Amino acid sequence: MAISANLTLLLAVVTFSSALFGKNAVATDESEKTAGMQVYSNVFVHKETGDLLGYDLALKRHGDSVVDALLYVYEGGESDEGVPLSGQISNNRLSVQGTWVEHLVEYPSKKEIVQTHFVKIVGTLDSTAFRGELTIEGMGEREQVRLKRVKRIWSCKKWNPSSVN
Repeated sequence: MAISANLTLLLAVVTFSSALFGKNAVATDESEKTAGMQVYSNVFVHKETGDLLGYDLALKRHGDSVVDALLYVYEGGESDEGVPLSGQISNNRLSVQGTWVEHLVEYPSKKEIVQTHFVKIVGTLDSTAFRGELTIEGMGEREQVRLKRVKRIWSCKKWNPSSVN
């Protein structure tokens, strides 16, 4: 009986550790991807629910007008990998678009559901903020957003590059 209880405890610790280290691996990967990119954010913790809500937009310019971006969507908790977007910037006017492939799990069946959303972001960019419109197809109307310039995406706030092997 004691062996069974110890085995159950060990299994629980291993499962928890795997989940914890897996989440850290995603944060580390995204931190490395966005290092050196311009990041704009409106992410916040909801006072009553504790949910993490908002968007991070990381931009990397190539030459004068081409830009690649990663959009992080926070809908209650940590964001998954960034949604890859590409487009142009001209005279501080940004236009990027791409496709978000969202992987969801249906409960209680635990069936995986894959949803695809076209994403488009247009607006004005300066050294302190992005102001514009965010459209995620299938998730409501166009949303007016104001994202302020920050040092890094939300999930990287506790990331320490010296802890990466």
